Amino acid sequence: MNKVETLDALLNRRTGIAPIKYLQTSHTNLLVGEVKHSNDELREMLQIPPSEAFIRSSLLGIPAVMEALRQARLNNLLSLKSTSNINTLANSEQPPMQSRDHSPLRIAFLSGITVGGMDQTEIWYDDFLTNNTKNSYIELNDCGACTEQIADYFGCFATVSTIVTACSSSANTIMMGADLLTSGRADIVVAGGTECLSRYHVNGFNTLMILDKAICRPFDRDRSGINLGEGAGYVVLESEASAKRRGVTPIGKVSGYANVCDAYHPTASSPDGLGPYLAMKGALEAANLTLEEIDYLNAHGTGTPNNDLTEGLAVMKLFGENINDYARQMIPPLSSIKAFTGHTTSAAGSFEAVVSLLALEHNFLPVNLNFKNRIEEHTFTPVIDPTPTRPLKHVLSNSFGFGGNDSAIIFSTINELEIV
Repeated sequence: MNKVETLDALLNRRTGIAPIKYLQTSHTNLLVGEVKHSNDELREMLQIPPSEAFIRSSLLGIPAVMEALRQARLNNLLSLKSTSNINTLANSEQPPMQSRDHSPLRIAFLSGITVGGMDQTEIWYDDFLTNNTKNSYIELNDCGACTEQIADYFGCFATVSTIVTACSSSANTIMMGADLLTSGRADIVVAGGTECLSRYHVNGFNTLMILDKAICRPFDRDRSGINLGEGAGYVVLESEASAKRRGVTPIGKVSGYANVCDAYHPTASSPDGLGPYLAMKGALEAANLTLEEIDYLNAHGTGTPNNDLTEGLAVMKLFGENINDYARQMIPPLSSIKAFTGHTTSAAGSFEAVVSLLALEHNFLPVNLNFKNRIEEHTFTPVIDPTPTRPLKHVLSNSFGFGGNDSAIIFSTINELEIV
């Protein structure tokens, strides 16, 4: 699903969650946000030969990077990657474009992932133990291998790095990318994440007993867990000076961000939402914005009893819910998109970055699907009407990972004076 299709699904309240079709598992009764293409279909689309060892996360990530580069008018980096002539490193001794060491621009590629190449490792592990015929797939199990595989496909990146912080991974790549730009260590950064479903992935969350057998219900009183999802999302970051030099108009900007770790529990967030609170507070301070200036909050909102309760309490604490009636009005419209996409784990932060930018660009509020009853401890109701009461200028997006690795990013519209 590309950007246009994603926008259409959001506006028409169309979920992508359905029973498992492509993952080889006995749990076909589980509902997931699965990309509607097999690995063979993805290979054919990208013209990657079956003989080449590719993991599904790479096959999902490549089209997303390609779309981000085109959106940013960096088509010159795709000159040899057109739909009529797509080659991989396997088809020639040299990369199809200039090597990383000779890149004309210092372009960084930062990608978040956690499951890595487990989707293929779990298929070929027994073979590896007995006759070693599929070593090439076992070698791709490492998380960094996926990032390198995507980077090698394009061959234009001077810096390549992988971030693994579970569900905040791809949000953290965006923050790291912003740091690279402000410190002058990169001219352009492609940041985001990719994650595919695997039996290991699904069975692990199933063991935690936090999978909803129906389509998930974020911020609903009767929520009972998550639906896992898969996919990839990437954004292109560059400095204001670079955008002016290239003659492009950005669709938004990163105004502020923060990452904290409350280290309360391996999987659960702290009962009082301390980590989420500090992350959101830090992002606001970094952006030099007031509480009243946040027009929409794209919540992490996984649909689990723990996350939704504690994230809501953190929002209430930050926006002064317990102070007075005036403060109550300061809580911005809030929703989770995970009933559309499923929880894409490491890719969630970049998915939601894209949705935040779409909301700013098209001035709408993504609705919180399947909401019926407010959580008793909360005093707010998530978004059920997509029409904002005022033009969106600043969106706060949350991404919280296992171990309490919590991140918040503020995306903002561009003032016309900023791009003159």
